[in-house]
Amino acid sequence: MVKHIVAWRLKEEVLGNTKEQNAKLIKEKLENLVGKIPGLLKAEVGINFTQDDCASDVVLYSEFESKEALAAYQVHPIHKEAASFVLECRTERRVIDYEV
Repeated sequence: MVKHIVAWRLKEEVLGNTKEQNAKLIKEKLENLVGKIPGLLKAEVGINFTQDDCASDVVLYSEFESKEALAAYQVHPIHKEAASFVLECRTERRVIDYEV
């Protein structure tokens, strides 16, 4: 199994939405990918409530069957659509992928 974790900082306002509104949309878009992309076992999106200069705004915790499933997810059209939205909203991205 592979775990894929991504954390983002978001722009204060973009696409006519506040940071908080975009965080909720990101959560909805990414969690809705489960069951639609083969090999994606779990996707959980958390929205940060801590006011700290070191904090990210949104985090994705996801699980995949394998490295190959993660690679297929990255190029899957519905993931690319969600990722495009996140790209518009974010100012910073951190990622870690590891096997368990």
